[in-house]
Amino acid sequence: MPYIFYGIRAKISSRNMATVTQRFGARVREIRKKRGMSQQDLAEKAKVDLTTINELEIGNREPMLRTIWKIANALNVRMSQLLDF
Repeated sequence: MPYIFYGIRAKISSRNMATVTQRFGARVREIRKKRGMSQQDLAEKAKVDLTTINELEIGNREPMLRTIWKIANALNVRMSQLLDF
């Protein structure tokens, strides 16, 4: 089923979404490591489960908007920086 974005038809497959999910996770990992934080540190600061951070970073979980917001705050970045890939 095609989706329309700004007048452009696009077909989104689960493969494309997995790529976006993996890219998001890699971006979180990159910023977290630049901050010298462990996954445990980030989980505690963002007030989310360690499993959530791990699953996001390896691309096995699609983040909810609220989780993106919590992680961005914990990393002291804008949400848009987490999505800049």
